[in-house]
Parts: sequence; structure tokens; C-alpha cells
Amino acid sequence: MAAVVILAVPAWSYAHVLTASTTDSIGARSVEWLRDHGAGSLVNRVEHWWYAHHQPRTGGAPAPVLLHPRTAVDAAPRAVAAPPHLPRPADMTPLASPALPDEGVWRPAGRLVGGVPAIYETALRPDPVHGGLATGVAWIDTSLTRAVLFAGTQLPGGAWTNEAPIPLGQRHALLAAFNSGFKLNGSRGGYFAEGRMVRPLVDGAASLVIDRAGRPTVGQWGRDARMGPAVVSVRQNLSLIADHRVPVAGLDQNAHGRWGMTLGNRTLVWRSGVGVTSNGALVYAAGNGLSVETLARVLVAAGAVRAMELDINSEWTRFFTYDAPDHARPDDVVGTKLVPDMRSSPNLYLEAETRDFIEVAAR
Repeated sequence: MAAVVILAVPAWSYAHVLTASTTDSIGARSVEWLRDHGAGSLVNRVEHWWYAHHQPRTGGAPAPVLLHPRTAVDAAPRAVAAPPHLPRPADMTPLASPALPDEGVWRPAGRLVGGVPAIYETALRPDPVHGGLATGVAWIDTSLTRAVLFAGTQLPGGAWTNEAPIPLGQRHALLAAFNSGFKLNGSRGGYFAEGRMVRPLVDGAASLVIDRAGRPTVGQWGRDARMGPAVVSVRQNLSLIADHRVPVAGLDQNAHGRWGMTLGNRTLVWRSGVGVTSNGALVYAAGNGLSVETLARVLVAAGAVRAMELDINSEWTRFFTYDAPDHARPDDVVGTKLVPDMRSSPNLYLEAETRDFIEVAAR
């Protein structure tokens, strides 16, 4: 009888997790439940062992996205009354040679804003060794767009005005959405939104900051950004991985879990990151087989002057652009993955997503 009583509580808790309305897979829900109920160190060891024995192989044929790049035509701005916008970004210099055709070449993605591309995408190999991998990169014109930090249905917890799913009435302006950082207890940082300090902001932490105009930036809290009346949201995660247009020193070290307790810095795994360019554009990168250092190098190659790591693992790295097949019904959007092998469905943020994320909408 005592054993039944003891086991009933965790069994009820686990059953509640499995039956909850969520976009997470059963495997992800199970792992997160174990972490939250005292088995975090065991999960970390198993996860680290698995990834250490399943690293991407060297060489190999190029990823299909590099052999068959997206065929979008570079739309020119309208000749009359085009909204103010940033110039098209310069194509990226590939990190592996010889370069493949169109590797690192930007193409418009998603719907236009006033006839002008607001988002460009490309893909490239993340290093000279792993030729079969492709990292997706997105460039976002912040003069045509506004960013919003959305809460998930479970994280950071509580009720929010901007909470998943993205409301139907806002989808006519929806351009893109992408994942934020680690769960707060592993982020080494804080969370502020809608006038609420969910977790105290940490000086020196890498921060994605959004102001009242919806303009995002990336920087070190306390140096590049500070709390003030113009700040509406701050999402912190670890430390900057790029600063002053170069990867920061120490990316090859993971003392005291600086880059995460589970997989650290060197394990090649799905990673994501975001940075800001010198003219204020936002750049996002994600792909398989990335270390912290190679992620930083990709973001710097995309023009980032400062950059931070976001979430990692295939379950949590997502970037989608949106368009409406029938422009008479702009709320009926269809999402497209940044790279085809991203695991999650493009409908993720249109449903009851559990974790917080960033929405990108037209101004």
C-alpha cells in the first residue's frame, strides 16, 4: 500500500504531462519531466553520451538544400512609395571551399512588406570538414518589421497578452517566428516582458532586447542595453558568443558550464543563435553539427557585430517564414522552414507551443 501511494504521485504527474495540450513530442515531454523531477543529472549524462557517439561524419555529399537552393526571385522594391528599408545584405563568403553554386547567396523569403523583401535567407556549410551539413541563415530588416516576445503555454509561466498561439487576427502581418533561449533555470539570465520581471536580469548576460517601436537588438546587458522606459522585453541567455564583429575568446572552453551544463561548447549538435548587424538588421542562424564556435563564425560571416546563442538540440531550434497562398485571405498563413531538416512543424507557433519565442511582423 505504501509503495502504491508513493508511486501514485509521480505517475499522476507524468500522466498529466503526457495528456497536456502541447506541440512537444512525447520524447521531449518525458525528458523535460525527468529533468524537472530530480533526474536532471542522469538525463544530462545520457544525452551527452548519446551525442558524443553520434557526431556528424566528416566529408559527405552536400546537403540537398545546397544542391537545390530555393528558387525565389529577388523582388525589386516598388518604384513609387516604397517604405524606408535597409539595403539588401551583401552575400556571405562561404566558410568551406570550393564554394558551391549559390552558397551564401541571399534570397527573399516570406511575404513582402510594401513590395519590399523584409527577410532574406541563405544556407552554407558551417566548416570545411563537415561537407554534408548545411546551416540556415536569415537576415531581417528591422526597419520593415517589429519583433514581439511571445510566452509559451508553459514557459515562462503565468498568463500573458502575447502568448502562444499567435492569434488569428495578427497573422495578416506575420512574417516569421523563431525560438528563444534555454529554459530559464539553465539560461544564466533573466526574463522581462509586459512590465513583469519573471526572473531578474543579469549584468553581463547576452540579451535580446526589444523596444517600444518593436526594434530588436542583441548585446551585453549593462553595457549595450539597460532598463529604461523604452524597453518592453528582454530575453537573456548565457554570454555573448560574438562581439566587435569577431567570435569572443574562450569559446573553446566550458568552465563552470558557461555554454550549458548538458552539451557544453564542443559537442556538434543542432544549435541556434541571433545577432545584430552594424545597420541594425537581425541575423539568425541554425543547423545541425554546430559547436558554439562554428555558430559564432556563421553569425559573424552574416554580418553580426554582436551575437548570442539561443536554444540547442533538434527539438528546440526553429525558424519559419510565413506567407498567405491566397492574398485575399492574409490570415491563412503557411509556414516554411529555414532549412528542410528542421524537426518541428512550420505550424508550431500557430498552435499551443509550450516555450517562449520571437514573432516577427510587418510594421
